[in-house]
Formats: sequence, structure tokens, C-alpha cells
Amino acid sequence: MPDTDLPRTAIVLFNLGGPDRMEAVGPFLKNLFTDPAILRVPFFIRPFLARWIARARRAPARANYALMGGKSPLLELTERQAKALAARFSDPVRVFIAMRYWHPFSTETARAVAAWKPERVLLLPLYPQFSTTTTASSLAAWREAAARAGLAAPVTTLCCWSDDPGFIAASAALVRHTIAAARAQLAPGIPLRLLFSAHGLPEVIVKGGDPYQAQVEVSASAIAAALGEPDLDWRVCYQSRATPQKWLEPSTEAEIMRAGEEGVALVVAPIAFVSDHSETLVELDIEYAEVAKKHGVPGYFRVPAQNDDPGFIAALAALAEAALARGPGLCSHQGGRVCAARHGGCPFGDRS
Repeated sequence: MPDTDLPRTAIVLFNLGGPDRMEAVGPFLKNLFTDPAILRVPFFIRPFLARWIARARRAPARANYALMGGKSPLLELTERQAKALAARFSDPVRVFIAMRYWHPFSTETARAVAAWKPERVLLLPLYPQFSTTTTASSLAAWREAAARAGLAAPVTTLCCWSDDPGFIAASAALVRHTIAAARAQLAPGIPLRLLFSAHGLPEVIVKGGDPYQAQVEVSASAIAAALGEPDLDWRVCYQSRATPQKWLEPSTEAEIMRAGEEGVALVVAPIAFVSDHSETLVELDIEYAEVAKKHGVPGYFRVPAQNDDPGFIAALAALAEAALARGPGLCSHQGGRVCAARHGGCPFGDRS
């Protein structure tokens, strides 16, 4: 029986979203590059530049989505995560989904949440590491949508959970299983390296105070430590460069080529993605696997994304419960600010 003393709680999961049909690829890309958090140019230039970039990337993006059956699987996977998360709570808790660049947008979800009339709301981004390009952008869009929808319930916002113990343990379990499978298939004596591959960012954004890179490195270090192999060879790299700017290094492709030169097999773990999408299913599984083969990498293995893995869902539920227990306002998984003072992009404010 549901506990009628529990407040009526809406949990909103945020993700980037993806086109649900081939015809949506162009509009999805336009939405992505029109976002001022992504394309940081003067506002009067952005619409024209966004259309140009979207047109230039439409054909390769359509080819990628064709490999995934003509659409992104991200909504369906997020729906599975939402269903699994909701099952860990007693009524009256309902989990909603708000996507940033394709349906359901925050405007749609905010109206649905308002119609449900919650007594409290938890905003839970499915980005473990905070970035001004992901979490901050999603939360800004939500605030505008919630205001228009007249949603006035008290709000708790979880900004990041880069080294939350539950998340780290669940992620380490997936990595450990893949390493064991890799070693079972490799010939004796072939060394193995673990690559944590995160979506890249232009260097200028990080230099401007975005804490994303630091939080990615914290996540990777914590997972590596949880594996309990002091001599494990591991490193962090970055994928998915999208503009001509200088992006975070080393690139995943460069690390794969290095492994080929050194005769090292690879286990590649997506570190900033908790749901499969084009960056895992196409870029890691197909494109980078081909790079590994071309450059003589003796073994290439990919760690699954968390998706609705029970350990991950349990960690997500614990994060939600802890955040709700703290009450309305902004919190990290540790409660307060976790970013160093130099990270002015931290949502807790610049404390330099």
C-alpha cells in the first residue's frame, strides 16, 4: 500500500534527446547548435552559423542514425530508466522525462508535471558530471518552461554526482566484467589498457571555468580505484569533436592509434554517458573499432553504458532519495559545492 503521508513527488530526468525519425535529424541538429551554451558566438551570428553547421552535419548524422535503425534509441532507453527508477519508490512518486533538443522538450514535460500537481519536484540530470553545456543548459530551459506552465511546487536540483559511491560501484562492476571478458579472449602476454572515453568540449569552455573535465577525471579515477588493481593501465580521453576549435585532449582516436603502436589491447568505457546513443553505438562500436583494427590494436572491447542496469538504477534511486531529504534548493551528491574555486561555471557560483 502506498504511504499516504509521503508528499506527491515528481522526479524529472534530463537528457539531451535525439531524433525519433530520419526527418527529424535536421531540426534536431538545428536545435542543438542554436543553443547558446553550445555555440558560443554573438547572438546575431548564431542562427546563421547554426543553420550552416546543421546542414554540414546532416548527411553524416543521417548515416549514423541509419545504422541505428533510422532514429536515436535515447528516448526509449531513458523511458526504461524512468520506469525502473519509479519502481523503486512508493506512490505517490512519478518520474518524468525532459529532453533538451528533441521531444519531449521541457515545455511539454513542465505542462505534464504541472497537470499532475506535485507537492515537490526533484530535477535529476542524467549527466553525472556538471557542464554548462549540458546540465546548466537543460536546467535553464526547464526554469523557463516551468514558469510558463505555472509550476510552483518546491524544487530540489541535483547538479552533479561524478563520484557518488553508488554510481562508481555500479560503473566499476560493468568495467570489471568487460575487463574479465577481454582477458579471457586475449592471448597470454598481451597487455590491456582501460580508456575512459568522454564526450569532448572545446578547450575555451573549460578554460572559462566549466568544471566538466575535472569531474570526468574524478569519475575515472574513482572507478579505476574501485576496480582494485593498483597496476591497471588506464587513462582518460575525449571523443566527438564537432567544431574546428581546439578540443580537449587526448582524443579517443589518438589513444586508439597509440595502443596500436604499443601493441596494447583496449577496454573502452564511456565515462560521461549513462545511456547508449550515437556516440556509443556508432562512434565507439563501429568507427573507433575500425580505427583499432586498421592500426593493429590486438583487442578492442567496449564497456556497456549503464542504461537500466539494476546496480545503476539502485544508485540513481539512492541519489534521488538523498537529494529529496536535503529539501528544496541546489545540491550535489555530497550536499554542497564539489568544484574547485577555479571553476566559475559551477552552479554554486564563483568562489575564486
